[in-house]
Amino acid sequence: MLLSYGILSLAYVGLLVPSWAYILARCDTSACPGYTVTDKQVTDIGFTASLTLAGIPCNAYGNDISDLNLKVTFDTENRIHVHIYDRAGKQYQIPSAVIPLDEGNNMQQKRSRLKFDCFQDPTTGFGFKVARGGEVIFDTSGHPLIFEDQYIEVTSRLPNNANIYGLGEAPDYFRRDPDNTIKTLWNREAAGEFGKNAYGSHTIYMELRKERFHGVYLYNSHGMDIVLANNTIQYRVLGGTADFYFFSGPGALDVIDQYTELVGRPYRVPYWSLGLHNCRYGYKDIQEVNDVVSNYSKANIPLEAVWSDVDYMDNARGFTFDPVNYPLDEMQKQLEQLHANNQKRVLIVHPAIQHNTSYAPYARGNEADVFVKNPDESEYITQVWPGYSVLPDWFSKNANSWWGGELTRFLSELPLDGLWIDMNEPSTFCTGSCGSGRPADEVPPYPWEIPSQPHRPLDKTNKLLVPPYAIHQALVELSDNTIETTAINAIGIPEYHTHNLYGYMHSMATYNFLTQYRPNIRPFLLSPTTFAGSGKYVSHWVGDNHSNFFDLHISIVAMLDFGIFGIPMMGADICGFEDDATEELCTRWIEVGAFYPFARDHNAYGARPQELYRWPMVAEASRRALGIRYALLPYIYTNLQLSVEKGWPLARALIFEFPGTADAAGNDRQFLVGDSLLVSPVLTEGATSVDALIPKGIWYDWYTYEKIEGEDKNVTLDAPLEHINVHVRGGKILPAQIPALTTADSRKNDFYLVVATDENISATGKLYYDDGETFNTLHRWIGLKYSDDLLFINQISGDYDIAPPLAKIVLLGVADVRSVMVNNQSVSSSITRVNGSSIIDGLSIKLNERNVISFDN
Repeated sequence: MLLSYGILSLAYVGLLVPSWAYILARCDTSACPGYTVTDKQVTDIGFTASLTLAGIPCNAYGNDISDLNLKVTFDTENRIHVHIYDRAGKQYQIPSAVIPLDEGNNMQQKRSRLKFDCFQDPTTGFGFKVARGGEVIFDTSGHPLIFEDQYIEVTSRLPNNANIYGLGEAPDYFRRDPDNTIKTLWNREAAGEFGKNAYGSHTIYMELRKERFHGVYLYNSHGMDIVLANNTIQYRVLGGTADFYFFSGPGALDVIDQYTELVGRPYRVPYWSLGLHNCRYGYKDIQEVNDVVSNYSKANIPLEAVWSDVDYMDNARGFTFDPVNYPLDEMQKQLEQLHANNQKRVLIVHPAIQHNTSYAPYARGNEADVFVKNPDESEYITQVWPGYSVLPDWFSKNANSWWGGELTRFLSELPLDGLWIDMNEPSTFCTGSCGSGRPADEVPPYPWEIPSQPHRPLDKTNKLLVPPYAIHQALVELSDNTIETTAINAIGIPEYHTHNLYGYMHSMATYNFLTQYRPNIRPFLLSPTTFAGSGKYVSHWVGDNHSNFFDLHISIVAMLDFGIFGIPMMGADICGFEDDATEELCTRWIEVGAFYPFARDHNAYGARPQELYRWPMVAEASRRALGIRYALLPYIYTNLQLSVEKGWPLARALIFEFPGTADAAGNDRQFLVGDSLLVSPVLTEGATSVDALIPKGIWYDWYTYEKIEGEDKNVTLDAPLEHINVHVRGGKILPAQIPALTTADSRKNDFYLVVATDENISATGKLYYDDGETFNTLHRWIGLKYSDDLLFINQISGDYDIAPPLAKIVLLGVADVRSVMVNNQSVSSSITRVNGSSIIDGLSIKLNERNVISFDN
């Protein structure tokens, strides 16, 4: 949340031209000499070699490094690690203590599904190929390796019209344009600028070839461009090393499993976080927040968690409460009432600390020496919401304990249920240490309150400020609206090298604190800024989007992207953050947002209120769509357990499940929840129908149980304003519970199963359940299988006691059920037949036991 008054977030730096526009012509790197391979050594588990510059240095965007090492290890059966690094060891590499990667098990080459080959081209020098079976999936042939102190270039061939997914974060279409894409990775706060670098940095991509996926990941924290053009993918990196990992797949979920095995599995979220959240920047006082809670209840719309933006703070200072509008005693009373209603409370916390010796968090941090420094070792002082501010240096040995101390004091006063750690790109309101030399008690005006100022002259003599290669980031300098790239952290490394790690390290520090502060309680954390592996610690949302149908569409793409990135708990501000939402837009948005993994309604200061009860049609659509979400909480939670265990995303692109369906390759207007539920929303203003791809197989309308024979073709579905099309995939069993207005109350209600039979009149599924709160909870995995008129409930593992019984079975595609037996015993039930399906109600079957349910037709 940078400028939420409808003002462009860049206006106050006088931005006219982005940084890359200052490069009049790109250097021709094709004539660079490349490297010569010497001293090859092959072992059972890997390969090493020396690389020496093969000719006159081209020094395209820095100084060529003459001597390199190549190290190849076969980490696992499905993963190869290829690392090219400078022999002198001077190039910055991410410390293993910051992002510990899985080292694998030293797989023998002959057992690997991937093969590595290096070669010497007479024109371009050293190159390498990675192959899966007989297919080469990464091939640098014809392109020299360029390895300079501030520029690394690696280029691989791609097939014509390649299917590439991943690379971010930037608003885009899901299938990247293989002929004209530049993905710039340099974390910045951005308000939904299409195609421009945004909050996080993720180099992982997946490619689909011949119905099989593979993956490639570059482990590097520097700013970079990743370019898709001319049947190639080209990495242009501002430093570090060429540290690649390759994943064999062959399924999309296999690649994500293999990637998250390397960087870390998603964290285990609390069950309550799956409910609906509500926030707004601009609630004037605590009474207005209380009224919002009451109005949701009156409208019979679920509300799980109540959020506050910076409004609650005293003059925007972290760890404080506005004594007039949000007094602490009233906040405590509110929290007590929310908890009595099985609802939760979440507040925003920023890393920026007001530079003022009378402000205790600053005084303690200054004494502990935990703040980012200028090159002259003075404190780096920028401007953020509370005025002139300093920022924690997460590399400082005392930073985590200081941060934990401030959070301990804060939470001891108000024991919140979750934290929203925002503006940790980090985001600032000026360029450079603009508060240095200013009085400690001075509070400057916000930049948007004064006339726009011209940007400072570019210092092209300082290559950390203005590197020779200008990545295509949206601002003039890398340092704009963030920490200056010359600032120094506690281990003596300039921000230039570590910028993209800041939010990741903030997330790690906060998560680790919370797991120590409440050792057996699962934290809930939301962060705008992410890096590879952030899913271990935080959930994410798309940031400051806009209230329009285009951003509604792109929110689906972002959700699918972050499934690849290993951060499945993902969503967007429902109805949009910036600008005024309309009743139609908000209706269509909640119909989508009800199926986001993380569902939150949030909007900006000064924008039209958009709580879900504000418009009659929005309220009705909310009750319907959220009714499905809350009914399917057991199914959603089961899929998120698969995220914890395998990294699999909850929200999935159709191409993940149907790689042989050509029309699914670029489809980002529909999505799957898990592998069993197809969501086909309206994303066009004024539309009352939707053209939806129905993959081959049997599908059932969620509402009517009507069967559809999918033929891998688009069909037109009616979609009146209050309706979103949802279909259940044949062959799947979905566990559900009778929904209530909170997740805690829903957990008390009876279970039911949606058994959607396929062409063979069979179906399978699973249920995972635990207490939803603690780490050391007991659990229970249940296997579900239907075939030959029998439904099997099998105990797979665990001893968690599931108290509510199975009370209903919706048997889709099976008509004329006359009676039911459980474990060969007749039971009473009521049976209703609808559109060729049977609904069996009035059951009371224990889910903690093995059961066989038979249906007499």
